[in-house]
Amino acid sequence: MRTAFALLSGLLIVMAPTAAARAEEPPPTLSIGAAAPDFELPGVDGKTHRLKDFEAADILVIVFTCNHCPTAQAYEERIQKLFSKYQQRGVAVVAISPNDPDALRLDELGYTDVSDSLEDMKIRAADREFTFPYLYDGDTQSVSRAYGPVATPHVFVFDRQRKLRYTGRVDDNAKPDRVKVHDTRDAIEALLAGRPVSVEKTKTFGCSVKWSDKRGSVQEALDRWAKESVTLETINKQAVQDLLRNDSKNLRLVNVWATWCGPCVTEFPELVTINRMYRHREFELITISADSPDGRDRALEFLKKQQASSKNYLFDSDDQYELIDAVDKEWQGALPYTVLLAPGGKALYRKQGPIDPRALKKAIADHLGRVYP
Repeated sequence: MRTAFALLSGLLIVMAPTAAARAEEPPPTLSIGAAAPDFELPGVDGKTHRLKDFEAADILVIVFTCNHCPTAQAYEERIQKLFSKYQQRGVAVVAISPNDPDALRLDELGYTDVSDSLEDMKIRAADREFTFPYLYDGDTQSVSRAYGPVATPHVFVFDRQRKLRYTGRVDDNAKPDRVKVHDTRDAIEALLAGRPVSVEKTKTFGCSVKWSDKRGSVQEALDRWAKESVTLETINKQAVQDLLRNDSKNLRLVNVWATWCGPCVTEFPELVTINRMYRHREFELITISADSPDGRDRALEFLKKQQASSKNYLFDSDDQYELIDAVDKEWQGALPYTVLLAPGGKALYRKQGPIDPRALKKAIADHLGRVYP
């Protein structure tokens, strides 16, 4: 760990290292010809998987990947195809998530509906219908450090003697229709034919591995967001109707709430989380308080405690039915009420009562897209 020094009035002062200084050097990538490091890891199937469990396979392919990364998501189907194509030819394909979920900032989750915990991996595996083993190494990252993946995804191909014969990318382009070189597939075919792998090592492209030393950046982000300005403006019926038409280019999430509404207060932190996840994309959160206009101070105080730096409004009338009519003809009047609007005003998600955070995130990620443009 590097420590900063300063000289003041003849005294040598040791200063606390910054988060950047605390970052550790990434582990080296396993060398060609090296033996496969042993592992014993939990999988999404509830079982513990070990290196020896795959000893019957002539070739072992280990792919370090994860849930949240757009590039990793772009390769999910191709990893599944590798497994399906070669499982009857003596090839085992195993995926391992190397990431510490506590080292992931919320603004790094803008292309996904789930993070990188084991429970989230189970959700993703079920959604994508993975049939290959998907293992979790986020607690200790000891296996990942032994292999040394650079980014997600990163492939390691081992021969019958479990010596590394290829390490690098799956292929040469994250977009399937632009792939020209199938590096991993070519390496597998060469080994199955008893030939040397012609290209043993390539670079990888994707998200950096979230090593545990990055946890400090998570707290720094939370501290920074906590300092953002929180405001509350009044809004009338016509302006509400204009908002709901959504003439913007953004996906617009509108939540109607009140300080006296228990479910509203309980779910509000989830809305703040969702805003922090997706707001750097074409997305915006708008909240509308149904509190009485003379309760403005109370509503603003609540929003500040929630660190709600989204666009926040207070309806300018005590006529709640006027608000209901302005927001959505489908809304029967119970709070909270949430609607997700595509550009042009089409509702992609409606919920009277508490939201299902995961269903809402999925609707957002599916609409915005899960891979880089």
